[in-house]
Amino acid sequence: MRFIPTKVHGILDYIVGVALIAAPWLFGFASMGGPAVIIPIVLGVGLIVYSLFTKYEWGPFGFIPMPVHLVFDIVASLFLALSPWIFGFSTEAPNVWVPHVVVGVAVIIVVLFSQPQPAKVKAARA
Repeated sequence: MRFIPTKVHGILDYIVGVALIAAPWLFGFASMGGPAVIIPIVLGVGLIVYSLFTKYEWGPFGFIPMPVHLVFDIVASLFLALSPWIFGFSTEAPNVWVPHVVVGVAVIIVVLFSQPQPAKVKAARA
């Protein structure tokens, strides 16, 4: 059931990281400030940093095992998806809170279908 290779997951990591950093401007809520703006930026930077240190095809400094990376993804994505209610901005315009929820849920879905080991690691064990 886990059909997304780590090579594809890695590409998505960097794309989502950059998109999270840019989200407040892309969706037009940067001027409101506060947690709605800070959370996606911090999580985007965090995603890029821990992706650089993950043991997969796109991690040049790889020492974080892929299963640990996937746990980081789940925790960060749950936090992102729930942040509008945790920090009280769920009553703002939809362009403020919907991206948090949609991206958070989408990343959780990607994680559920991502392979837990790079192909090279799996081949070496066989």
